[in-house]
Order: sequence, then C-alpha cells, then structure tokens
Amino acid sequence: MGNDELKLQSVPGSPFGVMLDAANRENQLLDRAAANPDWLSGCLKQGNGLLVIRRMAAIADRPEILVSLSHQFGSEVENYRNTPTPATMIHESQAQILVISNLPPCERQPPLRPDPPVTESNTLPVQFPHRIGWHTDQSFRRPPPDISLFYGVIVPPHGQGQTLFADGYAAYQGLPDELKKQIEGVNGLHALLGTGRTKAAVRSGVKPMKLQPHQASQLQPLVRIHPITRRPALYLCEYGQMDWLDGPIAGMEPGPDGEGARLLHRLMTHYTREDYTYSHEWNTADLVIYDNRCLVHCGTWFDAERYDRLMWRTTVMGNPGPEYAGEEKSWIPASGQGYLDGLGDGRWDNLTRS
Repeated sequence: MGNDELKLQSVPGSPFGVMLDAANRENQLLDRAAANPDWLSGCLKQGNGLLVIRRMAAIADRPEILVSLSHQFGSEVENYRNTPTPATMIHESQAQILVISNLPPCERQPPLRPDPPVTESNTLPVQFPHRIGWHTDQSFRRPPPDISLFYGVIVPPHGQGQTLFADGYAAYQGLPDELKKQIEGVNGLHALLGTGRTKAAVRSGVKPMKLQPHQASQLQPLVRIHPITRRPALYLCEYGQMDWLDGPIAGMEPGPDGEGARLLHRLMTHYTREDYTYSHEWNTADLVIYDNRCLVHCGTWFDAERYDRLMWRTTVMGNPGPEYAGEEKSWIPASGQGYLDGLGDGRWDNLTRS
C-alpha cells in the first residue's frame, strides 16, 4: 500500500481497537466513506468496537462532517433538540452534536480525581472500584443506542482528561465458566440519572422520585449478543447508571449491599482489568468511534481551572438487536408529560462526563 493511502493499524498500547491517520488524507477518507458506506463500520467491527481516527482537523471548521460520518454507522443520528438536553449543550448549527465542555455556556465540570490519584505502581487507575464512572451511553433506554462518535476540538494536555475504554467481548470470554453460567439470561436494571437510584443516593437515604412511565428503570441483559458480530459481550455499568433501589440485578437481593450488588461488583472489577482496557490520550482533532453494544467507557479528571476542553459527540441508533424488535422508545413521554418532570438538578452529571 502506498504512503498516500489510508492504512488501518492497531491502536498503540491497546489490547483492542484499530486506527486510521487522516493527516493530509481527510478528503481521501471522506471520499472513500461516501463511495463505500460499509467501510468505516467494517473498520469498527475489526477493532472490536473501537475505531480511532487521528487528525481529522476539517471537522472543527465543518461540524456537518461529523454528522455525515455518523450516518455511516446507523439509520438514525439523535437530534438533541428533540430531547431534554439543555440548549447550552447543543451545537448551535448542528442539532445532532452534543457539546461537552468546561467552557461557557456549557460549563460542565470534569469527573472527580480518584483517591488516591495513582495506583501503587504510580499508573493511572483504570480498574473499578478505584476508578468509578464506567458506563455505556444511555443504557437507561430501551432500545439503547448503538454507537457514539466523540471528537476533540480542544483537549487538555496528555496525562489529563483521558477517556478509558474496556472490551466487553474479551471480558466476557475471560469469565470463569461458572460465572458465565450464573449470568446467562440475567438482566441488570439501569436507571435514569437524577431519579434517586444511584448507589450514593440509596445509601444516604435520599427519597427516590416518583417516576412517569418514560422515566422508569430499564432491564438490559448482562450478556448482550451483538447484532452484527453475533458475539457475546458484557453489558452493564456501575454506581451511577444502575438502579440500586430495585436492583442493580433483576431477581437478586436489591440494594447497595445485596446479592445483586456483590455480583455487579465482581463483574465490573473483572470487566475493567488493565488487560481489557485502553486509555485514550487526546490530541486535537482526534475522532474516537465506539460501540456501546460491546464496550464501556469512562471519563477522567483534568484541571479545569488551568485547561479548556471542548468535545463534540453524536449518538447513532437503529440496530440494537432482535431482542428489542418492535419496541417503542421507552424514553419518549406521553403527550403533556415532561421528560424530566420531578428529576433532580444532577440529572446530567454522568450523562456528559465522557
């Protein structure tokens, strides 16, 4: 392959994922994607759900490119103006782009730093529970979304503001046989943020909100069969996005100290082992595409008083798998109801800390 051609590579330092370098090849990449709509989704599949495209500088000046690329991955790209997303978090010209930034008017603060901030070997903590915040986007919906595209417009220096990813395929395969058997056919219970069902809220005795039907917690399989690869992957989150009042595991003793909590703790500790994880150090104009059906991810702390961070994200839906066939969107309110009626002010914290 000539030097002027795009070459798919492994992601350096990662046990999974593939990478394209678009420097001086942006037009070539866009032309190839337009001519072959299955090309980029095929790359994502080859990368076990993680595709990094470096130096896509054109997106910063032409955000519609991000929207166009998003359509390569599914039938629907979410329009955030049709959701309860605050206007300050929606791109001014592209309603399909969610803005995540510590800059005004968005002013979203980064996750807290782990305590201690490094491991005993002086490395970045990635494994739960030392690292908390692991989730898959909008798992409190049925059907849940497929793929997210995440773009770095302004990024903090290396060593801060990383995004962590974990491979659900490899984590499932690495489970002991007895644990695979135990979780077969078992569901986790995923909760909308701000409903008083996080682990911290339940443990502190916060009164849970009375929910409308479209705000209800949703069952999702602990082992999800990917609709394209037909491979099993772990599918669960941890403290912030599971229902710790009635769950987190359906059919098991509920609550932060129950049997379900112990199982989730064991699974998440396993899922986020270093040999299943990748820490992405952001460079300006990086585009990271990740498959929510087989990965979890987690944002990390950065010094928001010294550094600016501006990220754009799109959400692609349309192929959750046959187990969701024919389902109406669980999160769409009935006429006259507000999506966020009665929810607390912290409802957006974990939805935006990628």
